[in-house]
Amino acid sequence: MSQSLERGLAALTALAEGPQTLDGLAQRLGVHKTTAMRLLRTLESGRFVRREDLHRYRLGSAVFALAHQALDDLDARDVARPFLDALGERTGHTIHLATLDEDQVVYVDKVDSIHPVRMYSRIGRRAPLHCTAVGKVLVADLSQQRRERLAQRIAYPKLTANTIDSVERYLAELERVRAQGYSVDRSEHEEFTHCIAAPVRNHRGEAVAAMSISVPKVLLSWEDLLGWLPDLRRTAAEISRELGNRQ
Repeated sequence: MSQSLERGLAALTALAEGPQTLDGLAQRLGVHKTTAMRLLRTLESGRFVRREDLHRYRLGSAVFALAHQALDDLDARDVARPFLDALGERTGHTIHLATLDEDQVVYVDKVDSIHPVRMYSRIGRRAPLHCTAVGKVLVADLSQQRRERLAQRIAYPKLTANTIDSVERYLAELERVRAQGYSVDRSEHEEFTHCIAAPVRNHRGEAVAAMSISVPKVLLSWEDLLGWLPDLRRTAAEISRELGNRQ
C-alpha cells in the first residue's frame, strides 16, 4: 500500500471518531502539519473531508454516500448464511430465511433439520402471510397504511383450525408482533408444525428478511420451542448488525 493512501485511510479512520484539529491529526499520523494539510486538502477536494473552521475537520459527504452504497449492496442471504448454519447446528431443527414478495413470503434460504421427521419446505417456495411466522413478522414491520392495505387484500384461506381467518384478527395479531418483536405460528399453516420468527433489519432499520425455527410438534413441545426464542432473536440481531443495523 502506498504511503499516501495509508495516511489517507488513517486520517479517515481518525475522523470517524469525531472532528479533529489539524495539530491532532498530524500527531495521530506522525507527520508534519504541512504534510497533514496537503493530505486533508486532497481529501477535501473529493468531499471525503470537510473543514468546520480554519483548523478543524470532520468526515465529508462522500464517505457517507459510499457507506450507504456499500450497505445497500449487502445481500441478506449471503450475510445470513453462516449464522443460519450455526443456529441449525445448535438447535438441530429447520431454519428458514424468508423475504416479502407482494402478497406472499418466499423462502430464500434453508438449513435442514438433523431429524428424520421433517417439515416439507424448499428454497423458492412461497407461503401465505396470514398464517406463517415469517409472514407475520415481515408485515408487522410495514407502516400502518401498508399493513391495513395488505390485510384487506389477502384471502385468509383456513388451512388449519388455528388459522387466522379475518382482517380484524390479523391486524390485532400484527400489533402483538410489533409490540413483542417476534412472531409465532402455532400450527396455523400446517397442523403438525409450529414455528417462531424474528426480523432481520438493514442499516435503515427496515425488516428486509425474517428468520425462523420450524419444528414438527412430535419432536418438540411448544414450551421447548419457545426456549429457543432468545437464541433466535440474538442471531437475527447479529445478522442485522452485519447488515449495518445499529438499533
